Amino acid sequence: MTSTLKETIRPRARWKPRDLWCAAAGAVSLALAAWAASTVSVPVSSDLGLVGVLPYPFWVGVLILNLAFFVALRGDSAGPASRPVMLWLIVVLVLILFGTAAFVTDAPRGEVAFRHLGIADVLSSSGGIDPNIDAYFNWPGFFALLATVLGAAGIDPVTVALWAPVLNIGLWLTALSVLTRYLTNDPRRRWLVLWIFCLGNWQDQDYLSPQAFGFFLYLVLVVLLMGPLAAKTPIFRGFKRADLTAWWRARTPAEGRPGHRLGALVATLLLITVICASHQLTPFLALIAMTALTLSGRVWPSRLPLITGILLVLWLVYPASTYLAGHPPLADGGLQTAIEANVVHRAAGTAGHMLVVQIRIGLTVILWALAAAGTIRDWRRRRLDIRVVLLAVTPLLLFPVQAYGGEMLIRISLFALPFIAMQASSVLLPTKGSAGPASRRTFVLVPICFLLAVLAVTSRFGNAQYDVFADNEVAAVAAVDQLAPPGSAIIAAAHPTPWRSQDYLGHRYRTIEDLCPSDLSAATCGPLVYHFAKHNSAGGYLLLMSSAESSLVVQGQTTQRGFEELEDWLSSQDGVQLAYSNSDARVYRVKP
Repeated sequence: MTSTLKETIRPRARWKPRDLWCAAAGAVSLALAAWAASTVSVPVSSDLGLVGVLPYPFWVGVLILNLAFFVALRGDSAGPASRPVMLWLIVVLVLILFGTAAFVTDAPRGEVAFRHLGIADVLSSSGGIDPNIDAYFNWPGFFALLATVLGAAGIDPVTVALWAPVLNIGLWLTALSVLTRYLTNDPRRRWLVLWIFCLGNWQDQDYLSPQAFGFFLYLVLVVLLMGPLAAKTPIFRGFKRADLTAWWRARTPAEGRPGHRLGALVATLLLITVICASHQLTPFLALIAMTALTLSGRVWPSRLPLITGILLVLWLVYPASTYLAGHPPLADGGLQTAIEANVVHRAAGTAGHMLVVQIRIGLTVILWALAAAGTIRDWRRRRLDIRVVLLAVTPLLLFPVQAYGGEMLIRISLFALPFIAMQASSVLLPTKGSAGPASRRTFVLVPICFLLAVLAVTSRFGNAQYDVFADNEVAAVAAVDQLAPPGSAIIAAAHPTPWRSQDYLGHRYRTIEDLCPSDLSAATCGPLVYHFAKHNSAGGYLLLMSSAESSLVVQGQTTQRGFEELEDWLSSQDGVQLAYSNSDARVYRVKP
């Protein structure tokens, strides 16, 4: 009997040959992808972005990784591969999909990451917040935290910005992994949700930014609403007033310990406050999600939406009132305005750029179609969780309210993505219990997810021709910072410029596309740019970089010849002289 008891409690072998092979395949995938990305020359020459210049070993690595993941996911009758192996494969996927640019160059992608470092530097050096500077200083929560962390840890800010996408995705996946535990008991489905979330995350909102921080807090908030603050509902009897009243009053808290519910409620209120102080859009999405879950009867503290609304209004009326006084939140509202800003204005540019835009739309449609199929499957099997459906579709309510600079659809698709991934996993892995997918299904899922990975890389890095900066371009910005006296007008060609990480308030920063929004021809735009720089008391500097020029050309705002004519016209004017140049940038000084 003793031997029988010992046999019963003997732990299952932690590492099986299959696990070791899958882990090794993950390491090979990472090595291939990292090496291949490191061979890419910058500036990127293709208007398709990185997908047009990445060598084939990168894609071999992606294919091997997807094969290893689904072999590990299939596992055996006891479940998928061991947790360390599954985590390792997720880490490799994150590094490949979201760290590729860091293997290509040492400079963070995009202009905004540099700008956010500059805002944190202002808060760190001044010790105060002036809401009159710009919109960022009306929602300073994230920047105050960033300044504090950078100052306390002594970390190189540029390194933080470079690897911020990987770090943010890690935080998002951590929150999502906790959330899936409240939604399914199937470990395979939980791992697949994380995988699909990564493959569908093309929106590129994970850089060093308030929205990335706000999205993480949003996911944590949803975890609290679906966990300790959730409610159990009785069977729904109908929409008659008496039936609705009885149904509402019959709800019970899912968490039976009052102390845990109180702690979760306090944490929720703190999260809402921080979200309101950090980002303009996220509080509204949080309010919509909270209201939808509450009306469905699935949240126990039913006054949370009211409290959230009060906190949001108080922030808008007081700390953010300076910005809102000149920027009414509904000024850009309306369905037609939203369609023009989010769809029509993005449908322009070179053939390669248009293909990238179409791929982004296609990837989103594919995921939503899979989610719809998964929803129908769950409904037929009577296992549909209405909370997931609500959280997937309710962000669409914001679309006609604000154009949000043409990025509202991007933000909506991001906030819906965790729940779209949840429903898509239902159709991709429709097994019950602990049974793994059959071999035939495994080898069908591998090409599907490999295709999604190709689409994700194309969509995410489709702007690499102008948002991946060469070292020479960063050096040109540093040269301008040294040359320009305080108060100078610094004029770049376009917004993809790695500037303002220092002296955020020290100069007048403009771009040619801002000064000439409708016509970039030399005859029309040249005098406007020259006049702005010439009549600035401290003079001006024209910063012309290859990536910024590519931005204007790829997005259809000008042609390469047209931009050359504009530069020739400006360089020939009185008081304009070349102050710095390298193979990827030119800096012209304009005397006042």
